[in-house]
Amino acid sequence: MSYSNLKTNPIYVDIVLLVVRLFVGFAMLSHGFPKLQQLLEGGEIKFFDFMGFGPTVSLVLTVFAEFVCSILLILGLFTRVATGFLIFTMAIAAFVVHGTDLFDKRELSLLYLSVYLLIISLGAGKISVDYMIEKRKRASDW
Repeated sequence: MSYSNLKTNPIYVDIVLLVVRLFVGFAMLSHGFPKLQQLLEGGEIKFFDFMGFGPTVSLVLTVFAEFVCSILLILGLFTRVATGFLIFTMAIAAFVVHGTDLFDKRELSLLYLSVYLLIISLGAGKISVDYMIEKRKRASDW
């Protein structure tokens, strides 16, 4: 089989990007939602203070990434920006929060990080709000 026979059909790429965005977005929501609940309960916040802003600010930033940016990722809206926040959050989780832990404690954040790196490089695909916005912008440009 030659390389030319192995070219990827673009619609398959868009479908796979949609499936990956949906799966990883909903999966990350399952991590962000409990943190959102913790934030809204208003009790004492015990959370890793990764930049010296205090545990409350760190938790707010993490909730923004894991909850809000995951919803944006699912929709395919501001995908690369949202994924940038998620990459930063997973890098902090893998290399700072769990930096001295064994691999099994870091594995999940590294897996998320690797998927987010793929998404930020490939974009949301054609089955996304980003694409609809871009398509409408191109149609209105003369």
